[in-house]
Amino acid sequence: MHGSRRTRKRFWRWRSNPLRRHDDIVEAWIVLAVWAVIAIGGAVAGLVTAHAADEVFAAQRAERRSVRAVLLTDVPPDVSTLRGASGRSMATVRWTAPDGSTRTGETLVKAGLTAGSGLTVWQDSQGELTTEPISPSDAAVEAGFLGAAAALALAGIACGTGALARWQLDQRRINRWGQEWDQVGPRWSHKTG
Repeated sequence: MHGSRRTRKRFWRWRSNPLRRHDDIVEAWIVLAVWAVIAIGGAVAGLVTAHAADEVFAAQRAERRSVRAVLLTDVPPDVSTLRGASGRSMATVRWTAPDGSTRTGETLVKAGLTAGSGLTVWQDSQGELTTEPISPSDAAVEAGFLGAAAALALAGIACGTGALARWQLDQRRINRWGQEWDQVGPRWSHKTG
């Protein structure tokens, strides 16, 4: 005995059918639009986000420069960690800005250094202390993650919007069904003698 074959009809929502309602056509277009937004919009959003992030990282690498600095205060070796930076602590350092002026400021340094120790810090084009720029390989990975996150966010919004629209269509169908039942139901409930 053979199992029943289930045939799938492609594009069944658009085929002519006497039982097809206008809401079925609207639902078909909603589903198509959601998938188009996920496929095309997700790809575009991911690529644009990844490219923009990569440009930002490249601009940071171009703007930031390393400079030698001198530690002005001792850093005890047993300092508790700050901001999750293990073995590092805030300390005052002195460095020379791009305009030639001498500046002082605080930055994270390794624990256990003594005053007068030389170290490398990063500064922006205005001579302010900043963090080390991300490497090109790490920037590519992070840009990829940001692009994927943007694509997934757009897909989630599209799916949520499509589900909401389909839910409203279902509610409209249920209301119409109730109205039709109110009209037809009394005719069926008559009992013959």
